This record gives sequence, C-alpha cells and structure tokens, in this order.
Amino acid sequence: MILMNFFDNPIIIIPWLAAIIIALTVHEFSHALAATLLGDSTAKDEGRLTLNPLAHVSWIGFFMLLLVGFGWGKPVPFNPYNLKYQRFGPALVAVAGPFSNLILAIISGVALKLVVISGFVSVNNLLFQFLFTLISLNIVLLLFNLLPFPPLDGSKILFAFLSGPKYYAFRQLLETQGPFFLMLLLIFDNFLNINIFGSIFSVVINFVYSILL
Repeated sequence: MILMNFFDNPIIIIPWLAAIIIALTVHEFSHALAATLLGDSTAKDEGRLTLNPLAHVSWIGFFMLLLVGFGWGKPVPFNPYNLKYQRFGPALVAVAGPFSNLILAIISGVALKLVVISGFVSVNNLLFQFLFTLISLNIVLLLFNLLPFPPLDGSKILFAFLSGPKYYAFRQLLETQGPFFLMLLLIFDNFLNINIFGSIFSVVINFVYSILL
C-alpha cells in the first residue's frame, strides 16, 4: 500500500498531497467549465467553477488515492437538459475531466524531462518527486475515469453512443447496478491481490517514464 511508503520516507507525503490536490481540482474544474461553456450554469451556481480545491476534493476519494493510488473528487452537478448538445453534451462534460488529466500529464512530463536534462535535480529532490507523482496520478485518473461504470466519466461517454430505445434495458442495468459492479471489482482487485487495475496502470506509467527518463 502507498501509505506504507510514507512511514518509510515521511517527506514524500508533501509532493503526494500537492499532486493529488492539483490533479483532482483540475479534473473537477474541467467538468464544471465544460458544462458552463455548453450552456448549463448549475456547476457555476453551486460554486464549482473554481480552482479552489476545497470545492472539489472528496475526502473519501482523496484518502483512496493516498491508500491505493486511485480515487475521485466530488461529482460536478449539471443539468443535461440545459446543454447545447442533448445527445453528446453529457459525454463532452464527462470527457473534459480525463482530458484535463491528459494535458496535465503532458505538461508535467515535459517539465520532468527538462528537469532531468538539466541535471541539477536528483531523484530524491522534492520537485522531481512532485512532477513524477503528478504524472502518475494524472495517468491513473485518466484511465480510471474512462471505465464505463457509473458514476465514472466513461459511463456517460458510453451512454452517448447507446442512446436508442433498444439499449434502454442495458442502460438501466448499468445505471442502477454499475456502481455496485465497480465496487466489487475494486474490492476483488485490491483485497484479493488480483491487481488488474494496478497492472494496467503500471504498464502505461512505466511506458511514459521510459520515454521521459
């Protein structure tokens, strides 16, 4: 568990906390911004169109990121009937979050590459650790949120392509049972040490680091 690393080296909690707050805040803010740009003011009216972390951080999701390496922020409310595009509007709002994590990962990756090239910062430096962690967390949030299970962003993207009447039963099943299935997957994956998610995340993260380092 990631938390054990903090006991071995307590100082690394500083870049971890900073990276988690930034990644979650930008992710949820991007949902709010997308909904606002598409014509719905619900998120703005509820104070979510802000980069203030206190408006976006879910403490359960925050501690999940600390404990197991993936988590979530507070869901951003929006009214799909106010969106400019009725069918794909919710999907555009949903994809804005993972897309922001992709952009953050790229920016962090470029910054880390410059730090490595400069040769002035060691791997034990807090700046190096911060950028390293920020890349990892954004990749995890990107991949995890694209899973097609409610309430994750991937489910709204999937539903945009399954909007016809013939998909109604499947949509209902996924909307009502999806969170339960997701929770079961997380429980089996972590507590039975199957580590499917961790393995997938690690492959992508290691590939990215092989390019950067």
